[in-house]
Amino acid sequence: MEEKVSIFDTTLRDGEQVPGCQLNTIEKIQVAEALEALGVDVIEAGFPISSPGDFNSVVEISKVITNPVICALTRAVKKDIEVAAEALQYAKRKRIHTGIGTSPYHIKYKIKTTPEEIINRAVDAVKYARKFVDDVEFYAEDAGRSENDYLAKVIEAVIKAGATVVNIPDTTGYCLPEEYGAKIRYLKENVPNIDKAIISTHCHNDLGMATANTMMGVINGARQVEVTMNGIGERAGNTSLEEVAMIIKSHHNLNLRTDINSKLIYSTSRLVSTLMSMPVQANKAIVGRNAFAHSSGIHQDGVLKNRENYEIIDPHEVGIRESSIILTARSGRAALNHRLQLLGFNYDKEALDDIYQRFLILADKKKEINDEDIRMLTGEVFQGEKSLKLEVLQVTCGKSTVPVATVGLRINGEVHTSTAAGNGPIDAAFTAVKHLISRTVHLEEFLIQAITKGSDDFGKVHIQVEHEGKIYYGFGTNTDIVTASVEAFIDAISKIK
Repeated sequence: MEEKVSIFDTTLRDGEQVPGCQLNTIEKIQVAEALEALGVDVIEAGFPISSPGDFNSVVEISKVITNPVICALTRAVKKDIEVAAEALQYAKRKRIHTGIGTSPYHIKYKIKTTPEEIINRAVDAVKYARKFVDDVEFYAEDAGRSENDYLAKVIEAVIKAGATVVNIPDTTGYCLPEEYGAKIRYLKENVPNIDKAIISTHCHNDLGMATANTMMGVINGARQVEVTMNGIGERAGNTSLEEVAMIIKSHHNLNLRTDINSKLIYSTSRLVSTLMSMPVQANKAIVGRNAFAHSSGIHQDGVLKNRENYEIIDPHEVGIRESSIILTARSGRAALNHRLQLLGFNYDKEALDDIYQRFLILADKKKEINDEDIRMLTGEVFQGEKSLKLEVLQVTCGKSTVPVATVGLRINGEVHTSTAAGNGPIDAAFTAVKHLISRTVHLEEFLIQAITKGSDDFGKVHIQVEHEGKIYYGFGTNTDIVTASVEAFIDAISKIK
């Protein structure tokens, strides 16, 4: 029988503490609704006493969310707890998350008190929180560096006071996985009333071990994990929701499960990345742009023969359409032939060998080979004008001006123009382009990169668009990033047949 591991998502609290990632209330509600659809059990909606905005966000999220528990963070301070209770008044299911530091560092240097006083304050906070809600979680801040015997005394006392969940944070990301797992096991074996509460993990990634520590905590008895989408959070971040969910789903021998709908992982990741203006690194596990991309010839050949040769997760399971076979100088004949066949070309071995040799010469000069390069290698070079070409681009935008763009496209030899407004100059220009084309396209990925440095630098734009279930790529380069973006958008659209 599989045991359930509860997913406590703190994207809107710990994740939002990242500089530059602050969301307004409407955006927080969007994320909360996505998290509810994803299947998380608890949403930590904010730290109500920290600001009027945070208080209001907890209130509004509480009104619209039905299934997950809505949690509000506090310090072990009566006023904090009172404000949190007020913010949670509309929540269908509510939890107050209160706590205090338990490590020698926090007791001596941060709080400047005694171990005995810490226990008294912890107990008082839990008892006071229980006056407002039935579900109280206690966090022992910096538990990762706390002495196990003292930590056990604190946990025993707060459970006796009414804590329903006890959070054992590795606040500084210091613990080794074996060490953190042993800490959870020690509490399971040495806290007499531990069966009356759920043990929760909360691991940070300062040394790159947040997910490993979390899983060792779960293996040793924790049944709640505190995570964020994309692993965002203070400093080096928190444990990634998507990593833990897919580890548990992939390792059936653990006899564990979550209620996460894994097929919504990628879309939720993109939403959080977009709203928080926090790009996901290309090699990020599960949701990174290269997580299911293959450029090595040996890997490409293996994946084309059987996906499971090099992929332990089916990309469909996390909401990604398919693996990517990226053609580079490291690619082999199998990958090149696969792309040729997708483009409608079929060659015998001798002809394929000839094209492959020319492919390697070109691939040594370019980082990535696109479909137009492939056609050139086959002798199918497009003669004449492209079907779509940017002729005119004029944009008006500013602090107190609604962004408006006028676009002129040469379509099969004739110039057509359109004007549109948008949320920004690029959005306005893209909308104008859409008015001029007969196809319905959806923007899947939009990435801007600087080529060198400086305000006069060339910007390279990479775009992916979806049309009728297929993905098309476009690229653009210009010192004007709006022009580069529109050219990349048009480049992608022009490849749709």
